[in-house]
Amino acid sequence: MHEVVSLGSVNVDHVGYLSDDAVAALEGRYDWLPEPGETVAVDAVPGDLRDRLTEVSLGGKGANQAVAAALAGVETAFLGCVGDDEADYGVCRGISDRGVDVSEVARVDGPTGSAYIVVDESAENRITILAGANAAVDRAYVESRLDVVENASVLLLQNEIPTAGTLWLLDRLVDAPDAPTVVVDPAPAAGAEPLVTHEAVDVVVPNATEFAHLEPELAAFAGTLVVTHGGDLVSVSGPESFEVAPPAVDPVDTTGAGDIFTGYLAATLSTGGDLRAAVERASTAAALSTESEGVQPAVPDAETVDARC
Repeated sequence: MHEVVSLGSVNVDHVGYLSDDAVAALEGRYDWLPEPGETVAVDAVPGDLRDRLTEVSLGGKGANQAVAAALAGVETAFLGCVGDDEADYGVCRGISDRGVDVSEVARVDGPTGSAYIVVDESAENRITILAGANAAVDRAYVESRLDVVENASVLLLQNEIPTAGTLWLLDRLVDAPDAPTVVVDPAPAAGAEPLVTHEAVDVVVPNATEFAHLEPELAAFAGTLVVTHGGDLVSVSGPESFEVAPPAVDPVDTTGAGDIFTGYLAATLSTGGDLRAAVERASTAAALSTESEGVQPAVPDAETVDARC
C-alpha cells in the first residue's frame, strides 16, 4: 500500500532562462505562448523556440508531484507512461532515485512526453507541453492499475493525460468503500472542467490563472478549494476557510512550485495531518523550491521543510 499515488504525466523538460526582451519577442511572434504561471498543451513547438531552451531535466506534473510526496516522507507510487527513449534521459531511474515506486509505469512506442519552459527575469515560467507517451495513459492502462489506486490514502490527479481514463476512475471511486482522498491539480486548465466538477473529487488546487479560467465550475464545487497565488497568500475555502502566507524567499525559478505544493499537501493529508498544517507545510516546501533551478532537483526534503514551518 502507498500513502500517495500520482496518476499523471512525466516529461522531459527543455528549459530556457531568457531576458524579458527575449520573452516579449516570443510573445509577439507566438500568440499561443502561455501567460506567466500557465501551462498550455500544443501539437508542435516551433524550432525557433526549442533552440532557445537548452537545459534538460525531468518533469511532468504527475511525476513532479510524486517526487514531492516521496520527499515529504511518505510511500509514493507514480502511474503513467514513458516512451522508448526514457533510458536516454534516465526518466524512470531519476524518479525512482528520489524515492518513488515506478514499478507500474508502462513503456510505449514513441517519445516520452516533453515540456518547453520559458523562465523570465522575474523567475516566472511559461510551460508548453507535448503529450508524447502521456497520451497512452488511457482507460485500459488505468483499469489495469485500479488496485494500486484503491489501496492508496490519497490519489493525485492532473490534466496532462487523457481525461477518459481519469473520469472512468473517478466514476469507480464515487461509491467505493475506503476510497482515497482525491486531490486534483487542474492544469492545463483547458478541458479540466469535468475533473473539477466530479463528485469523487475532494480537493482542487488551482493557481490564480487556472482559477480564473475555471471559476464558474469551481463556484459550484462542494469540496475544499486551495488557490495558490505564487509568493502571495494561499486561499482555502470550503468546509474550512483561511489563508496562509508562504515564507519570504528570493526566487530563482518558480517552475514546478505548484507541483511541489500539491505533492506536499497530499503527503501531509495522507498521514492524518489537518488541512491548515498541510497547507502551511506545502506553502513552505513550494517557496523553498523556488530558490533553486529546475523542478525535481529543487524539491526540498521533509527535514528542511519542517525546520522552516
